[in-house]
Amino acid sequence: MTDAAAAQGIHKARYRRILSFAAREFLKVWWYELVLPRFGMTSIAERTRGPRMQKFARRFHVLAVELGGLMIKVGQFMSSRLDVLPPEITAELEGLQDEVPAVPFADLRIVAEAELGMPLTRAYAWFDETPVAAASLGQAHRARLNETDAADTGLENVVVKVQRPGIDEIVAVDLAALRRVARWAMRVRLVADRVDARALVEEFAHTSFEEIDYLHEAASAERFRENFAEDSRVDTPEIVWERSTRRVLTLSDVTAIKINDVVALRAAGIDPSEVADVFAEVMFDQVFTHSFVHADPHPGNIFVTPVPSTGSGAQGASTDAVGRNFRLTFIDFGMMAEVPDNLRAGLRTLLIAVAGRDSRGLVAAAKEIGVLLPSADTNELERALTALFARFGGMGFAELSKVDPREFHDFAEEFGDMVRSLPLQLPENMLLLIRAVSLTSGMCSGLNPAFNVWDAAEPYAGRLLRDESGNLMQDLAQQAMATAGITMRLPQRIDSIITRVDDGNVTFDTSRLERRLDRLEGIARRIASGVLFAAMLVGGALLIAPLPPLGITLICVSALPLLHSVFAGIGRRGPRQPRRGSEPKSSAASV
Repeated sequence: MTDAAAAQGIHKARYRRILSFAAREFLKVWWYELVLPRFGMTSIAERTRGPRMQKFARRFHVLAVELGGLMIKVGQFMSSRLDVLPPEITAELEGLQDEVPAVPFADLRIVAEAELGMPLTRAYAWFDETPVAAASLGQAHRARLNETDAADTGLENVVVKVQRPGIDEIVAVDLAALRRVARWAMRVRLVADRVDARALVEEFAHTSFEEIDYLHEAASAERFRENFAEDSRVDTPEIVWERSTRRVLTLSDVTAIKINDVVALRAAGIDPSEVADVFAEVMFDQVFTHSFVHADPHPGNIFVTPVPSTGSGAQGASTDAVGRNFRLTFIDFGMMAEVPDNLRAGLRTLLIAVAGRDSRGLVAAAKEIGVLLPSADTNELERALTALFARFGGMGFAELSKVDPREFHDFAEEFGDMVRSLPLQLPENMLLLIRAVSLTSGMCSGLNPAFNVWDAAEPYAGRLLRDESGNLMQDLAQQAMATAGITMRLPQRIDSIITRVDDGNVTFDTSRLERRLDRLEGIARRIASGVLFAAMLVGGALLIAPLPPLGITLICVSALPLLHSVFAGIGRRGPRQPRRGSEPKSSAASV
């Protein structure tokens, strides 16, 4: 067997393993979350949900470590969702940040020397064979530049990133498997109605191919460094272009305290809660000021660097010009998110609305961003958001974790149908931004359990409002003109309404009532099918001894009402269509 055939066989086995894992998990979710509740066994699904999630996380952990590649990226994303996913999952997967197995140095040397076109002993004065970090797509080694390069760059100690051998093929296989899983997910109504999973995978594919191009990463690092050149809160490594190619990247060594190492931070005299606040501010600046966001800010990619002492004889931690004794050092710019002007404007509106607990403004921002389609009826949504802000607004994640779960359950019962009926979608360009926000939120909550996202948003929202104060008079004038126009049209509209009432043409929207009636009608039919199944099964069992043909026939035919009871309604994609000759979704009232 040739090397190419062997590699192809390995890739096929990898593809099948990913799909078989996804298929098993889909079946388990389908059984516990869809089938059992149909038979009134919701309590079983809820009681076993925690242990099932933990077992899923353990199985995925093993899969990701063994396969590497993009599976590590998927696991890292899930482990960062401390604010959304249950601790059974995040706690099990958080080790993936540091658990990627290293590539043997002999294999890595072949890739590096082929890219640089010379032996490592000639390219560098010293090269450490032990990796300082191993990532899913490559790994990093410490090195020292030779005299010529050191004189040209002004650097000496560097870190060299080298891609894993054959990573291009591995990424292609993983993406093929993820595309298949996305097609499966699109067959689930709850997913298909709200997000285009296939489009998200394609965006993930685009960013993955960018991430394995180290020249693209180097250009992104330079741009990020320029954005924060005058900001004492942020630092980035310098790129050594003479020793950088598509698969090898050489940059200055900026290794310091990992941002999630709370013990080391306190030992250095740095307050972790202050680190959380500064980190949130910097991420806000990336979105709203520079429109260029580090989309992979997990603990391995951010260091906290103590600020050098600026005075002689100082005791304890040193400080910078504003009294801060640290700065944040970002590395690994392979995954960056561009924020278009229209999206940034919508996010600004969203942030201001959240900080002001403005439910109407929040709905308007959701429409502007594209998460909520313009055609959506938002009156009920505004009422739900008002109730949400009134009850839970201002709480941090630590406080929310102490709220009685029955309160969340009651809230979901009251507004669940309304939220599920909304035409929601996830714009393609939001994937990386959501990842960055998720990682930031999880990181800040880990550094400070009492971290409150509202407290972090309010000062920034205030600055945004002040920045936009120049347009305030123009906005007031526009509102005044709009109010005058409405006042002038009001008599004509009142007369039109009275005329419609006289003609008997006033209609009322009953679509929500019809959806509930549809649901009740479907449940009644499935209950009847279940009863019929039980009757035929018991009858067949009783007749199988005296009349075997009839008994066997009844037992076999009982499968039909069973299938109807289990699967009825799964394929439906919306509210029922009106019967011929009837009024669609409305009823007329005449006076």
